[in-house]
Amino acid sequence: MDLDTLKQIADDVLKLAKTAGASSAETEVSYGTGQNVSVRLGDVENIEYNRDKGISVTVYFQHQKGHASSSDLSPQALKDTVEAACNIAKYTAQDTFCGLAEVSLMATDVPDLSLSHPWAITVDDAITIAKTCEAAARDVDTKRITNSEGANVYSNSGVFAYANTHGFNNGYPSTRHSISCSVIAEEGDSMQRDYWYTNARAAEDLEHPVAVGKRAGERTVRRLGCKPIKTGQYPVLFEAPLAGSLISSLISAISGGSLYRKSSFLLDSLGKSVGASLLNIEELPHIIKGSASSAFDSEGVATQARQLVKDGILQGYVLSSYSARKLGMQTTGNAGGAHNLIVQNTQHSFDDLLKLMWTGLLVTEVLGHGLNMVTGDYSRGAAGFWVENGIIVHPVEEITIASNMKDMLQQIIGIGTDVIPNSSKLTGSILIERMTVAASDAVS
Repeated sequence: MDLDTLKQIADDVLKLAKTAGASSAETEVSYGTGQNVSVRLGDVENIEYNRDKGISVTVYFQHQKGHASSSDLSPQALKDTVEAACNIAKYTAQDTFCGLAEVSLMATDVPDLSLSHPWAITVDDAITIAKTCEAAARDVDTKRITNSEGANVYSNSGVFAYANTHGFNNGYPSTRHSISCSVIAEEGDSMQRDYWYTNARAAEDLEHPVAVGKRAGERTVRRLGCKPIKTGQYPVLFEAPLAGSLISSLISAISGGSLYRKSSFLLDSLGKSVGASLLNIEELPHIIKGSASSAFDSEGVATQARQLVKDGILQGYVLSSYSARKLGMQTTGNAGGAHNLIVQNTQHSFDDLLKLMWTGLLVTEVLGHGLNMVTGDYSRGAAGFWVENGIIVHPVEEITIASNMKDMLQQIIGIGTDVIPNSSKLTGSILIERMTVAASDAVS
């Protein structure tokens, strides 16, 4: 199915909704195909294909809302889905904040952001790539890398259309491809695993499978030989792949749903300090090939580049039309989430951050969900490396790191240049001045 077909289906659905008496309506129609190949220990383990299609429709009878969805795009199914949404609306309570986003905010210019690059990869080619990647990981240390969780090659191509009764009807195709690998190493009684991956809109932007495998193998082997550390207060450096989770926590705290429910540790923070003065975050929705690029949000509202945090001061919230109305504000074009967050670095390389930390903990893995969004209290299991005199000296595991997210954001003292590409949150490693590090098997 191409975009024109989906737009026609969307238009048909809106006509059905209007015929049924809805005062307004919106719908999204999507179609996608994907292929995933995995190998383990040199043998093919899984070959998966998926083909998904679906439609969701939301109808409004003034301030009553009904929603229904279906994976069947036949004419009768469309009619039944609209009917179901209308029936649901009859039983919902009045909500004066619901409804379409304002017509004046609809995107009128939808530039080509180069988000669709189909990968004409055969199953045989995918198997070869996966085997090459895994072999490169195991070749890093043939003696100590004794097992594998496998290597995967994934490719997905899809298209969607969003339409509403304001007259907006648009969409675009997009693709996502990835290569990943995870292996297991042993030394004595110690057993460790780690992984690496690459993802991109276009296959030519992926890292070479040998490089992915080698990185996975090196990361796994370096975790062998864990030693205990003393419980105490130390600087903590979050490796770039994990640093994005700190930014995600900030975004969740300034998102409309958390704010109007008063379940955020950053209530009433607009125009106030939410982080260290060196923290600067931009939202850039129109990056070519960007992982989270889009010319409009899931309500058809035009997206715009903006500064979210400047010198640690919060410049704006992350709002949909509904949450904006609840807060007495205007949507920021973030229905469906934020778009391409760029965290400005402090011109420190990863090695520079180690030297700045001098003695402390480098975190490369966290476990569990240990953030209380209401209070900001943060406590998670972690693993990584102990650093002394700016040099990594040995791996550590089975530790807990704890603080409060408000304090952590204020205590950022360095942001690295080691950005992981093709991420929706483009940030390097982040150094926190001080956290509690508790070791289960601490040295005396």
